[in-house]
Amino acid sequence: MEYQTLAVLSGLPEDPHGAVGLPIYAVAAYGFRTLEEGAERFASGEGYVYARQKDPTNRALEERLRALEGGMEALVFASGQAATFAALFSLLRPGDEVVAAKGLFGQTIGLFQQVFAPMGVRVRHVEPETDRVREALSERTRAIFVETMANPALAVSDLEGLASLAEEKGIALVVDNTFGAAGALAKPLQWGAHVVVESLTKWASGHGSVLGGAVVVRESPIWANYPQFLEKDARGQVPWEALGPRCYPERVRTLGLSLMGMALSPFNAYLLFQGLETVALRIRRMSETAQSLAEALLGHPKIKALRYPGLPQDPAYPMARKYLTSGGPMLTLDLGSQEAASHFLRAIPLPKAANLGDARTLLVHPWTTTHSRLSEEGRLQAGVTPGLVRVSVGLEDPGDLVAWFREALGEV
Repeated sequence: MEYQTLAVLSGLPEDPHGAVGLPIYAVAAYGFRTLEEGAERFASGEGYVYARQKDPTNRALEERLRALEGGMEALVFASGQAATFAALFSLLRPGDEVVAAKGLFGQTIGLFQQVFAPMGVRVRHVEPETDRVREALSERTRAIFVETMANPALAVSDLEGLASLAEEKGIALVVDNTFGAAGALAKPLQWGAHVVVESLTKWASGHGSVLGGAVVVRESPIWANYPQFLEKDARGQVPWEALGPRCYPERVRTLGLSLMGMALSPFNAYLLFQGLETVALRIRRMSETAQSLAEALLGHPKIKALRYPGLPQDPAYPMARKYLTSGGPMLTLDLGSQEAASHFLRAIPLPKAANLGDARTLLVHPWTTTHSRLSEEGRLQAGVTPGLVRVSVGLEDPGDLVAWFREALGEV
C-alpha cells in the first residue's frame, strides 16, 4: 500500500464495540484470569501487563509508525529526547564510542556531552560524509549517529553511503528522522539505516499540541555483533539466540519503558495517531509553500544567505533529490547579525517558538534559544550564526507569507 493509505488504515485495532477509530485506553494495569496466564505474559512479553511497557492505544500508534517508516518494530516514548536516549543507551557501554554528525540539534549535542560523556561514552563529531565518518571510526565505535536533515543547517546526509559503511563495519547506523516527518519526507530504513529515532511532537502531531517520540527498527543481523545480546540476561537467556533480530527493540522497551519509565500517555498517543493520518498532505502543502517562499526571497538584499534544499543552487540539493520526496518545509535566513534578526522577528506577525512542524509557520533564533547552551565555537560548527533565523513553514496562504516576510525584511 502507498503511504497515504497506510496513514489512514494501518494500526487500527479490532474493537469489540465496532468503533471506527482508535479508542483511548486510560488504564494503568491489565488483569490475568489465572496465575499461569500472568506468568506467561511476563515471560513472553506478549499481551498487556502494565501501561508503562505498552497498552493498546500506544501499540496502535507503534504499528502505524512501523508501517509508515517501513520497519520491523516501533516503540513510542514520552518525547523525542527520550526515544533518542533509549535507542542509544541500549547499544552503548562505558568505553564505547559514537561517531556523530556535526551540526546536530542542540539538545542532542547536550545529551551526548552532559549525559553520555559522564557515563564513559566518547562521541566524535565529524561532517556526515562517508569518508569523514570512516576516518573517525575505531575499534570501540558502536554507532554512527546522523540526522536525515541537519537542524538547523539543513544539510542532507548520504544515508545510503553511511548505511553501507555501517554494514561493512558491523555497527548500527542510527538516524534522527524528525525532519523526515514519520516517513512522509524521508525513509532512512529503506536506505539501510538500522534504527530511526524521531520527535513525534513535530509533523506527526501537526498542531504543536503534544509531546511524543519514537524508535523504529528494521530487521537486521547486526545485533549479533554486540556483547549485550550475546550474554545471558536475568532470565538466563541469550537475547540473540532467544529473539534474533527482535533482541534490540525488546532491550529498548525493557530499558527505556519498563525500567526507566519514559512512557507516552495514551491521550497523546491518540492525538499522534490521528495526526499521522494527514501528515503526508500537510508535508506536501508545506513543502510547496516553502519552495515558493524560498524562490521569492532568493537574492533579497537584506538576506546574507538563504538555505532551502529544494533550490538547485543549494548545497543540499543533490542529496535532497535522492533522499527526500520534496525540498521539505524548512528553510533558514541568515540576516548577518543578531541585531538584524531581532528587528526582523519583531516585525513579522508570526509565532516565534522553539518548535517546528506546526500547522502555523514558526520562527526561531537558534543562536539564543535551541543552541544557546553550546559554546560559540560549537554553535558555529553546528551551522548556527548570530543572524540565522530558522523557519518552519506552516499552512498559511503562500501569498500572505511572502508579503509578511518582505515587509518584515524592510524593517531590518
